[in-house]
Amino acid sequence: MTVRALLDRLAVIGAAVTASLLVLVTTGVVWWFVTERPAVLRDWIENDPLVGVARFGVVLLAAGAICAVAGTLATVRLRRRVERSSAELVNLATRFAAGQARLAPVRSGIAELDTVSDVMTRRAHDMTRSLAAERDFAADASHQLRTPLTALLMRLEEISDTDDAEVVKEEATIAIAQVERLTRVVDDLLGRTRSTAGPPPVVSLDSVIAALQREWQPAFEQARRSVRVRGERGLFVRSTPVALSQVLSTLLENSLVHGRGTVDVHARRSGPSVIVEVSDQGEGVPASMAPHIFERSVSSGAGGSTGLGLALARDLAEANGGRLDLVQAQPARFALFLSEAESV
Repeated sequence: MTVRALLDRLAVIGAAVTASLLVLVTTGVVWWFVTERPAVLRDWIENDPLVGVARFGVVLLAAGAICAVAGTLATVRLRRRVERSSAELVNLATRFAAGQARLAPVRSGIAELDTVSDVMTRRAHDMTRSLAAERDFAADASHQLRTPLTALLMRLEEISDTDDAEVVKEEATIAIAQVERLTRVVDDLLGRTRSTAGPPPVVSLDSVIAALQREWQPAFEQARRSVRVRGERGLFVRSTPVALSQVLSTLLENSLVHGRGTVDVHARRSGPSVIVEVSDQGEGVPASMAPHIFERSVSSGAGGSTGLGLALARDLAEANGGRLDLVQAQPARFALFLSEAESV
Protein backbone atom coordinates (compact mmCIF):
# COMPACT_ATOMS: atom_id res chain seq x y z
CA MET A 1 0.00 0.00 0.00
CA THR A 2 1.29 3.47 -0.90
CA VAL A 3 1.24 6.52 1.37
CA ARG A 4 -1.25 8.24 -0.91
CA ALA A 5 -3.57 5.24 -0.90
CA LEU A 6 -3.34 5.01 2.85
CA LEU A 7 -4.16 8.68 3.30
CA ASP A 8 -7.07 8.37 0.86
CA ARG A 9 -8.27 5.40 2.83
CA LEU A 10 -8.07 7.37 6.08
CA ALA A 11 -10.06 10.23 4.54
CA VAL A 12 -12.73 7.92 3.15
CA ILE A 13 -13.09 6.01 6.41
CA GLY A 14 -13.28 9.19 8.45
CA ALA A 15 -15.81 10.80 6.12
CA ALA A 16 -17.94 7.66 5.86
CA VAL A 17 -18.04 7.08 9.60
CA THR A 18 -18.77 10.75 10.30
CA ALA A 19 -21.54 11.00 7.70
CA SER A 20 -23.12 7.72 8.72
CA LEU A 21 -23.17 8.55 12.40
CA LEU A 22 -24.39 12.07 11.72
CA VAL A 23 -27.33 10.75 9.73
CA LEU A 24 -28.11 8.09 12.35
CA VAL A 25 -27.81 10.41 15.34
CA THR A 26 -29.79 13.22 13.69
CA THR A 27 -32.48 10.83 12.56
CA GLY A 28 -32.64 9.27 16.01
CA VAL A 29 -32.91 12.64 17.78
CA VAL A 30 -35.65 13.90 15.45
CA TRP A 31 -37.50 10.60 15.73
CA TRP A 32 -37.30 10.69 19.51
CA PHE A 33 -38.68 14.23 19.68
CA VAL A 34 -41.46 13.46 17.19
CA THR A 35 -42.58 10.25 18.90
CA GLU A 36 -41.73 10.87 22.56
CA ARG A 37 -41.77 14.65 23.02
CA PRO A 38 -44.03 16.09 20.33
CA ALA A 39 -45.31 18.78 22.72
CA VAL A 40 -41.77 20.06 23.40
CA LEU A 41 -41.02 20.21 19.69
CA ARG A 42 -44.32 22.01 19.06
CA ASP A 43 -43.61 24.54 21.81
CA TRP A 44 -40.15 25.29 20.29
CA ILE A 45 -41.70 26.01 16.94
CA GLU A 46 -44.92 27.83 17.99
CA ASN A 47 -43.83 29.93 20.98
CA ASP A 48 -40.35 31.04 19.93
CA PRO A 49 -39.18 29.78 16.53
CA LEU A 50 -35.65 31.29 16.92
CA VAL A 51 -35.06 29.53 20.22
CA GLY A 52 -36.39 26.34 18.75
CA VAL A 53 -34.05 26.57 15.79
CA ALA A 54 -31.14 27.37 18.11
CA ARG A 55 -31.90 24.41 20.32
CA PHE A 56 -32.22 22.15 17.34
CA GLY A 57 -28.88 23.48 16.03
CA VAL A 58 -27.23 22.69 19.35
CA VAL A 59 -28.55 19.17 19.09
CA LEU A 60 -27.11 18.85 15.56
CA LEU A 61 -23.76 20.27 16.69
CA ALA A 62 -23.63 17.79 19.52
CA ALA A 63 -24.43 15.02 17.08
CA GLY A 64 -21.70 16.29 14.73
CA ALA A 65 -19.15 16.35 17.57
CA ILE A 66 -20.03 12.81 18.51
CA CYS A 67 -19.64 11.74 14.88
CA ALA A 68 -16.29 13.54 14.55
CA VAL A 69 -14.96 11.74 17.63
CA ALA A 70 -16.21 8.44 16.25
CA GLY A 71 -14.53 9.10 12.88
CA THR A 72 -11.26 9.92 14.62
CA LEU A 73 -11.41 6.76 16.70
CA ALA A 74 -12.19 4.71 13.59
CA THR A 75 -8.90 5.80 11.93
CA VAL A 76 -6.66 5.79 15.02
CA ARG A 77 -5.23 2.36 14.22
CA LEU A 78 -4.14 3.35 10.75
CA ARG A 79 -2.72 6.64 11.99
CA ARG A 80 -0.70 4.89 14.67
CA ARG A 81 0.60 2.49 12.05
CA VAL A 82 1.81 5.39 9.90
CA GLU A 83 3.31 7.17 12.92
CA ARG A 84 5.10 4.03 14.12
CA SER A 85 6.48 3.24 10.65
CA SER A 86 7.62 6.83 10.17
CA ALA A 87 9.37 6.80 13.55
CA GLU A 88 11.10 3.52 12.69
CA LEU A 89 12.23 4.96 9.38
CA VAL A 90 13.59 8.08 11.10
CA ASN A 91 15.46 5.87 13.58
CA LEU A 92 16.85 3.80 10.69
CA ALA A 93 18.00 6.97 8.90
CA THR A 94 19.65 8.24 12.10
CA ARG A 95 21.55 4.99 12.59
CA PHE A 96 22.55 4.97 8.92
CA ALA A 97 23.87 8.54 9.23
CA ALA A 98 25.85 7.49 12.33
CA GLY A 99 27.63 4.85 10.26
CA GLN A 100 26.07 1.74 11.74
CA ALA A 101 26.42 -1.27 9.47
CA ARG A 102 23.90 -3.79 10.75
CA LEU A 103 20.52 -2.28 10.02
CA ALA A 104 17.24 -4.18 10.13
CA PRO A 105 14.88 -2.97 7.40
CA VAL A 106 11.53 -1.45 8.30
CA ARG A 107 8.57 -3.64 7.32
CA SER A 108 5.52 -1.40 7.53
CA GLY A 109 3.52 -2.65 4.58
CA ILE A 110 3.65 0.88 3.13
CA ALA A 111 5.40 0.70 -0.23
CA GLU A 112 7.27 4.02 -0.14
CA LEU A 113 8.55 3.60 3.42
CA ASP A 114 9.65 0.02 2.78
CA THR A 115 11.46 1.07 -0.42
CA VAL A 116 13.36 3.82 1.39
CA SER A 117 14.22 1.35 4.16
CA ASP A 118 15.49 -1.23 1.68
CA VAL A 119 17.65 1.35 -0.09
CA MET A 120 19.25 2.52 3.17
CA THR A 121 19.93 -0.98 4.49
CA ARG A 122 21.35 -2.10 1.15
CA ARG A 123 23.54 0.99 0.96
CA ALA A 124 24.77 0.45 4.51
CA HIS A 125 25.72 -3.12 3.61
CA ASP A 126 27.52 -1.96 0.46
CA MET A 127 29.41 0.72 2.35
CA THR A 128 30.47 -1.76 5.01
CA ARG A 129 31.69 -4.20 2.40
CA SER A 130 33.52 -1.41 0.56
CA LEU A 131 35.22 -0.20 3.73
CA ALA A 132 36.26 -3.76 4.60
CA ALA A 133 37.69 -4.22 1.11
CA GLU A 134 39.61 -0.95 1.43
CA ARG A 135 41.03 -1.99 4.79
CA ASP A 136 42.07 -5.36 3.39
CA PHE A 137 43.61 -3.69 0.35
CA ALA A 138 45.61 -1.28 2.53
CA ALA A 139 46.84 -4.13 4.71
CA ASP A 140 47.71 -6.27 1.67
CA ALA A 141 49.52 -3.39 -0.01
CA SER A 142 51.52 -2.70 3.12
CA HIS A 143 52.53 -6.34 3.39
CA GLN A 144 53.39 -6.74 -0.28
CA LEU A 145 55.56 -3.64 -0.31
CA ARG A 146 57.32 -4.44 2.95
CA THR A 147 59.27 -7.45 1.65
CA PRO A 148 60.87 -5.83 -1.43
CA LEU A 149 61.56 -2.66 0.56
CA THR A 150 63.34 -4.70 3.22
CA ALA A 151 65.39 -6.48 0.57
CA LEU A 152 66.26 -3.17 -1.08
CA LEU A 153 67.37 -1.74 2.26
CA MET A 154 69.64 -4.73 2.82
CA ARG A 155 71.28 -4.21 -0.58
CA LEU A 156 71.85 -0.52 0.14
CA GLU A 157 73.40 -1.43 3.50
CA GLU A 158 75.74 -3.84 1.70
CA ILE A 159 76.77 -1.02 -0.65
CA SER A 160 77.37 1.40 2.24
CA ASP A 161 79.57 -1.12 4.10
CA THR A 162 82.00 -1.97 1.28
CA ASP A 163 84.67 -0.19 -0.76
CA ASP A 164 84.95 -2.98 -3.31
CA ALA A 165 83.82 -1.57 -6.66
CA GLU A 166 82.78 -5.00 -7.94
CA VAL A 167 80.65 -5.65 -4.88
CA VAL A 168 79.10 -2.20 -5.17
CA LYS A 169 78.29 -2.83 -8.84
CA GLU A 170 76.77 -6.23 -8.11
CA GLU A 171 74.69 -4.98 -5.20
CA ALA A 172 73.57 -1.91 -7.16
CA THR A 173 72.41 -4.15 -9.99
CA ILE A 174 70.36 -6.22 -7.54
CA ALA A 175 69.02 -3.04 -5.93
CA ILE A 176 67.88 -1.79 -9.34
CA ALA A 177 66.13 -5.11 -9.84
CA GLN A 178 64.42 -4.60 -6.47
CA VAL A 179 63.20 -1.15 -7.52
CA GLU A 180 61.81 -2.67 -10.72
CA ARG A 181 60.06 -5.31 -8.64
CA LEU A 182 58.59 -2.61 -6.44
CA THR A 183 57.24 -0.92 -9.55
CA ARG A 184 55.66 -4.18 -10.69
CA VAL A 185 54.17 -4.73 -7.24
CA VAL A 186 52.58 -1.29 -7.33
CA ASP A 187 51.26 -1.93 -10.83
CA ASP A 188 49.87 -5.28 -9.70
CA LEU A 189 48.17 -3.68 -6.69
CA LEU A 190 46.59 -1.05 -8.93
CA GLY A 191 45.50 -3.79 -11.30
CA ARG A 192 43.61 -5.48 -8.46
CA THR A 193 41.23 -2.51 -8.34
CA ARG A 194 40.29 -3.02 -11.98
CA SER A 195 38.39 -5.91 -13.50
CA THR A 196 40.59 -8.30 -15.47
CA ALA A 197 39.69 -10.97 -17.94
CA GLY A 198 41.50 -13.87 -19.55
CA PRO A 199 43.94 -16.44 -18.17
CA PRO A 200 47.07 -15.41 -16.24
CA PRO A 201 50.25 -14.89 -18.28
CA VAL A 202 53.03 -17.47 -18.65
CA VAL A 203 56.12 -17.07 -16.48
CA SER A 204 59.34 -19.04 -16.07
CA LEU A 205 59.43 -20.67 -12.64
CA ASP A 206 63.25 -20.89 -12.77
CA SER A 207 63.65 -17.14 -13.30
CA VAL A 208 61.35 -16.26 -10.40
CA ILE A 209 63.04 -18.69 -8.00
CA ALA A 210 66.51 -17.52 -9.06
CA ALA A 211 65.58 -13.89 -8.42
CA LEU A 212 64.20 -14.81 -5.01
CA GLN A 213 67.39 -16.67 -4.14
CA ARG A 214 69.42 -13.55 -4.82
CA GLU A 215 66.96 -11.42 -2.92
CA TRP A 216 66.85 -13.55 0.22
CA GLN A 217 70.44 -14.72 0.28
CA PRO A 218 71.74 -11.92 2.59
CA ALA A 219 68.94 -12.46 5.11
CA PHE A 220 69.50 -16.21 5.30
CA GLU A 221 73.28 -15.78 5.45
CA GLN A 222 72.87 -13.37 8.34
CA ALA A 223 70.78 -16.03 10.11
CA ARG A 224 73.45 -18.65 9.24
CA ARG A 225 70.97 -20.58 7.15
CA SER A 226 70.60 -21.37 3.47
CA VAL A 227 68.03 -22.01 0.74
CA ARG A 228 68.34 -25.14 -1.39
CA VAL A 229 66.54 -25.33 -4.73
CA ARG A 230 66.01 -28.72 -6.35
CA GLY A 231 63.64 -30.58 -8.60
CA GLU A 232 62.73 -30.17 -12.25
CA ARG A 233 64.03 -27.26 -14.27
CA GLY A 234 62.64 -25.42 -17.26
CA LEU A 235 59.09 -25.30 -15.92
CA PHE A 236 56.64 -22.62 -17.01
CA VAL A 237 53.45 -21.82 -15.13
CA ARG A 238 50.46 -19.56 -15.50
CA SER A 239 50.73 -16.66 -13.07
CA THR A 240 51.73 -13.05 -13.00
CA PRO A 241 55.43 -12.78 -12.04
CA VAL A 242 54.60 -10.40 -9.19
CA ALA A 243 52.01 -12.74 -7.67
CA LEU A 244 54.22 -15.82 -7.97
CA SER A 245 57.17 -13.95 -6.48
CA GLN A 246 55.04 -12.62 -3.63
CA VAL A 247 53.65 -16.07 -2.75
CA LEU A 248 57.08 -17.70 -2.69
CA SER A 249 58.57 -14.70 -0.84
CA THR A 250 55.91 -15.12 1.84
CA LEU A 251 56.82 -18.79 2.25
CA LEU A 252 60.54 -17.98 2.43
CA GLU A 253 59.96 -15.18 4.93
CA ASN A 254 57.69 -17.44 6.97
CA SER A 255 60.43 -20.07 7.08
CA LEU A 256 63.08 -17.50 7.96
CA VAL A 257 61.07 -16.15 10.89
CA HIS A 258 59.45 -19.31 12.22
CA GLY A 259 61.60 -22.18 10.91
CA ARG A 260 65.09 -23.54 11.34
CA GLY A 261 67.82 -25.14 9.27
CA THR A 262 67.97 -25.35 5.50
CA VAL A 263 64.94 -24.22 3.53
CA ASP A 264 64.11 -26.66 0.75
CA VAL A 265 62.38 -25.42 -2.42
CA HIS A 266 61.29 -28.37 -4.55
CA ALA A 267 59.59 -27.96 -7.96
CA ARG A 268 57.99 -30.84 -9.81
CA ARG A 269 55.26 -31.77 -12.27
CA SER A 270 52.10 -33.54 -11.22
CA GLY A 271 49.72 -34.16 -14.10
CA PRO A 272 48.69 -30.82 -15.61
CA SER A 273 50.01 -28.96 -12.58
CA VAL A 274 53.33 -27.78 -11.27
CA ILE A 275 53.89 -28.10 -7.52
CA VAL A 276 56.38 -25.96 -5.64
CA GLU A 277 56.98 -27.21 -2.09
CA VAL A 278 58.72 -25.07 0.52
CA SER A 279 59.82 -26.72 3.77
CA ASP A 280 62.39 -26.37 6.53
CA GLN A 281 63.67 -28.25 9.58
CA GLY A 282 61.85 -26.28 12.28
CA GLU A 283 59.20 -27.39 14.75
CA GLY A 284 56.44 -26.52 12.30
CA VAL A 285 52.92 -25.24 12.87
CA PRO A 286 51.16 -25.97 16.19
CA ALA A 287 48.30 -28.43 15.80
CA SER A 288 45.78 -25.88 17.14
CA MET A 289 46.87 -23.27 14.57
CA ALA A 290 47.22 -25.51 11.51
CA PRO A 291 43.50 -25.52 10.50
CA HIS A 292 43.43 -21.70 10.67
CA ILE A 293 46.89 -20.88 9.29
CA PHE A 294 45.51 -19.12 6.19
CA GLU A 295 43.00 -16.97 8.07
CA ARG A 296 43.72 -13.28 8.41
CA SER A 297 45.22 -12.14 11.73
CA VAL A 298 46.10 -15.72 12.71
CA SER A 299 49.74 -15.64 13.80
CA SER A 300 52.07 -16.85 16.50
CA GLY A 301 53.25 -13.26 16.92
CA ALA A 302 56.90 -14.19 16.41
CA GLY A 303 59.05 -11.74 14.46
CA GLY A 304 56.35 -9.07 14.47
CA SER A 305 54.10 -11.20 12.27
CA THR A 306 50.68 -9.68 11.53
CA GLY A 307 49.03 -12.83 10.21
CA LEU A 308 48.43 -11.29 6.78
CA GLY A 309 51.19 -12.98 4.81
CA LEU A 310 49.80 -16.47 4.30
CA ALA A 311 46.23 -15.21 3.85
CA LEU A 312 47.38 -12.83 1.14
CA ALA A 313 49.57 -15.51 -0.43
CA ARG A 314 46.61 -17.89 -0.72
CA ASP A 315 44.44 -15.12 -2.22
CA LEU A 316 47.13 -14.34 -4.79
CA ALA A 317 47.51 -18.02 -5.67
CA GLU A 318 43.77 -18.45 -6.16
CA ALA A 319 43.55 -15.22 -8.18
CA ASN A 320 46.04 -16.76 -10.61
CA GLY A 321 44.23 -20.09 -10.89
CA GLY A 322 46.39 -21.87 -8.32
CA ARG A 323 46.17 -23.11 -4.76
CA LEU A 324 48.33 -22.84 -1.65
CA ASP A 325 48.06 -25.54 1.01
CA LEU A 326 49.77 -26.62 4.19
CA VAL A 327 50.46 -30.27 3.32
CA GLN A 328 52.45 -31.05 6.47
CA ALA A 329 52.36 -29.22 9.80
CA GLN A 330 55.39 -30.63 11.62
CA PRO A 331 57.85 -29.85 10.19
CA ALA A 332 56.03 -27.31 8.06
CA ARG A 333 55.74 -27.97 4.33
CA PHE A 334 53.70 -25.70 2.10
CA ALA A 335 52.72 -26.64 -1.44
CA LEU A 336 51.89 -24.16 -4.20
CA PHE A 337 49.86 -25.71 -7.03
CA LEU A 338 49.95 -23.91 -10.39
CA SER A 339 48.81 -24.73 -13.91
CA GLU A 340 51.66 -25.74 -16.18
CA ALA A 341 52.06 -23.79 -19.41
CA GLU A 342 54.04 -24.15 -22.61
CA SER A 343 57.31 -22.22 -22.74
CA VAL A 344 57.07 -18.74 -24.21
